Amino acid sequence: MSVDYARARFLIVQMMHHGDVLLTTALVDALKHAWSDCTVDMLVYQGMHDVLADNPAIHQVWTIDRAWKKLGWRQHLAKEVELANQIRAAQYDVVLNVSDRWRTALLSAYSGAAWRGNFAWCNRDHWLWRKLFNHLAQPAGSDTHVVEHMLRLLEDLPLPDKHYPAKVHMAVSEQSRHSFQEKLSAQGWRGEPYVLMHPASRWFFKCWDDDKTLALLQKLLDSGQNVVLTAAPDEREQAMLRQLQSGVRFNNSAQLWLLNGVLTLRELAAAIEQAQLFIGVDSVPMHMAAALDKPQVALFGASWVSRWRPYSQQAHVIWAGDYGDLPHPDSIDVNTAPRLLSAIPVEEVWQAVAQKLFT
Repeated sequence: MSVDYARARFLIVQMMHHGDVLLTTALVDALKHAWSDCTVDMLVYQGMHDVLADNPAIHQVWTIDRAWKKLGWRQHLAKEVELANQIRAAQYDVVLNVSDRWRTALLSAYSGAAWRGNFAWCNRDHWLWRKLFNHLAQPAGSDTHVVEHMLRLLEDLPLPDKHYPAKVHMAVSEQSRHSFQEKLSAQGWRGEPYVLMHPASRWFFKCWDDDKTLALLQKLLDSGQNVVLTAAPDEREQAMLRQLQSGVRFNNSAQLWLLNGVLTLRELAAAIEQAQLFIGVDSVPMHMAAALDKPQVALFGASWVSRWRPYSQQAHVIWAGDYGDLPHPDSIDVNTAPRLLSAIPVEEVWQAVAQKLFT
């Protein structure tokens, strides 16, 4: 069955977390650049769609709710079948599935799409996997950025421009801008420019030492920069911000505002969008800053930095491995590992920040 790609209906399947979902928007960008009149939908887990919701290039976002498992197997199966029938009824021409899950592989085949792509995962070397998909790309190694890995799915498509530099994108609605500004205004903000620091991560081994974060924050304030500190609605992250706030000395008119666990993901995007500079660690907000094309300084520890660095020319990445030994990323117990960015010197970060702000 031939496909009219110029008017085709594409479905992209990504069953991972916020950062992974956001990085998958590079596929959307590549498809819409190639065929501006095509329709691109996505299938993600419920709760992950916030990073896609305001993107005008995405027509519809389907979701799988992991809470369905709590309904009992009959209702769970009914929900899955209902979704599968809805996707089949949408009559997709192309399914691009970046997930290695059998469930979404079966859904891809059931969709009826003529062109079904995934990867030749080593853990899926099975005749059924090759039957469910008719295009299998080779996975990239750990030294390749995950965006470039996912873009391999498009190699068999007749893209007019094979060398187009696809980008990740996140859009911000006026409603999100307004609600963010209301929350910051309630703390006395009157439209002043600011640097946004998001020093925490879901996994604390990715965080810089508090004393070094405080030293950088103090340098920003002493140089006359206003700063907004943000954190997720997590008690450990919020405690970090309170500790930073308590250690600050105010020597001039620079101001510090805390938005401590009070922003939605879309409001955080609005906060990053309006900032002069984003400073953070390996986290979802770091990828959001890249998707918003915001200048940033990102600190990395024992992660696959070449694979997960912010996908943006505006980002300056500082890797702890350049200053000391780090454990292998696959050896880390994410629940118990200590912070692994300690080797990064404050002065190196400050120089990168000053270059972004003052040159």
